[in-house]
Amino acid sequence: MAQRNNQAIGILLAAGEGSRFGGEKLLHPLSDGIAIGAHAARNMLEAGLDVVAVVKPGDFPAYEMFEQEGCLVTFCPNAARGMGASLAHGVAFARNADGWVVGLADMPRIRPATIRLVHQGLLDGAAIVAPSYRGRRGHPVGFGKQFFDPLTRLSSDTGARAILEQHRNEIRIL
Repeated sequence: MAQRNNQAIGILLAAGEGSRFGGEKLLHPLSDGIAIGAHAARNMLEAGLDVVAVVKPGDFPAYEMFEQEGCLVTFCPNAARGMGASLAHGVAFARNADGWVVGLADMPRIRPATIRLVHQGLLDGAAIVAPSYRGRRGHPVGFGKQFFDPLTRLSSDTGARAILEQHRNEIRIL
């Protein structure tokens, strides 16, 4: 994957089932007619990141939507194992990045300015960067290159929660 120098890659996790929503959540249009997943992708792209969207095997509608938005898209063969497996796949796919800004495709209202701040925190040397709102850590979360190995070993549905807990003193909260 070609990328700009000194650049983190956006990893957009989009491989969930959306079962609580009734399926195909990311394709559901918001009041402006634009799909939830497309909004999330546009926000990461507007923040200046190259974006890898991770989708479940065979999800061609989501694949095509993210590709049309300008993302590089990859099918995660182990998506059924949960968010951790999808994250591991995305990070491995973008292995040459200087870091990763991990966003969720079902969060269409994360502002590009917030995403830029997380990315800038990584560029400034933080190991892990996350925004907070009303005292709660939020999304997206940025991880420096030093977390490649632990991120690519994830496999459960808890995502990177264990890594964040283990390295909580290294998190720069915005």
